[in-house]
Amino acid sequence: MADRLTIKKSVQTSLSSARRIGHTTFSLQKAGLRWLRDREQPVPELLRDTMEELGSTYIKLGQLIASSPSIFPPDYVEAFQSCLDQTTPLPFKTIEKVIKQELGKDYRRLFRSIDPEPLASASIAQVHAAEFMNGDSVVIKVQKPGVERILETDFQFLGFSAKLTERLNKKIPESAITDMVEEIRNGMLDECDFLKEAQNIHAYHNFLREAEITDVVVPKVYLKATKKRVLTMERFYGAPLSDIEKVKRYAPDSEAVLISALNTWFSSLTQCQIYHADLHAGNVMILEDGRIGFIDFGIVGKISKPTWEALIALTVSIPQKDYLSIANSLITIGATNKDVNAHAFANDIERLVNAIMSDNDDEFDNPDQFLQQVTVKLSEVAQKHGVRFPREFTLLIKQFLYFDRYIRLLAPELEMFDDERILLGDSLH
Repeated sequence: MADRLTIKKSVQTSLSSARRIGHTTFSLQKAGLRWLRDREQPVPELLRDTMEELGSTYIKLGQLIASSPSIFPPDYVEAFQSCLDQTTPLPFKTIEKVIKQELGKDYRRLFRSIDPEPLASASIAQVHAAEFMNGDSVVIKVQKPGVERILETDFQFLGFSAKLTERLNKKIPESAITDMVEEIRNGMLDECDFLKEAQNIHAYHNFLREAEITDVVVPKVYLKATKKRVLTMERFYGAPLSDIEKVKRYAPDSEAVLISALNTWFSSLTQCQIYHADLHAGNVMILEDGRIGFIDFGIVGKISKPTWEALIALTVSIPQKDYLSIANSLITIGATNKDVNAHAFANDIERLVNAIMSDNDDEFDNPDQFLQQVTVKLSEVAQKHGVRFPREFTLLIKQFLYFDRYIRLLAPELEMFDDERILLGDSLH
């Protein structure tokens, strides 16, 4: 009987995967025909529409494009901004089935109330406000049904497509695309395990306690109501750090708030097991009591000591225009399976910087766009020398850009690395 059930489940999974791949192929063919028929629609917008139609996996990839101006061209970043908006929420009856599967049919004994209207709905999960029997206000993050299986199927398809692309285009370095797809896959599947996210929050809480940091907090996790697909946490009341009016209402000294958040994050790079690697405006809050709240630890990073030392060397070398040191730092940070000629790499970096500087006399008027242009071209030069920057490097660059935007919104007179109150010296050692 057990074998029959196992076979039945395997057949159902295979059929479901086949349907998903068929749906993906059909959507891509439809997009191709649409482009051939009407070439007036820009390719970035056509690709965005197709990825939004395909759902969870591709919306997450769209969010990666939208929030990575240091990696993707500006027209793609702009086109994919809609992927950052909330997705259409599922009915509470559908979400409740997942809660019952994870917490048991009598889960209601834990809660005095659960709001059926979600606070937020994203590609992987949606969040509902609730109240425990003891009166604690909490939020329940619930994974949408079938998301993990869809991710696995989609990445099988993407992995096959990546290998085929590498074989057909000999100019692409071996495994460059497949390695990137595998990194993204692992990161997204980690997001589907809310027990891992609970562990990340616990690790960050311990870091804050041991460092005696009291003006930055993370939500308390309620383990009795937390499983792989359900995460129950303390509810924070406040506003996104990008909401200038409320930041100034809850914390009149907005500069101090920014400096505290930045110092805490930098300290976590070396003093915590993990660092928060998705600090967009929705995940950094100014609380009503003036403290900073970091939420959503689904995407985190870990940095090795050699990589950290290389990053520090890089920040020192760039203002000095020491291109050989820049090249050596990037070789250490990057992933390479061959010996790299550092001097040739340094010469190419210098030529790249000089060319960009001569074409952009006003590069500091738009630092995001300038950094994006440099990073994209630098990646091309690095690939030429057999160096590929890992996901960790991309995650770090994204966080620097997030903080740079907050600084220019709330305290434009500050410079990210020059203000003496940003105690980077303590974090760098």
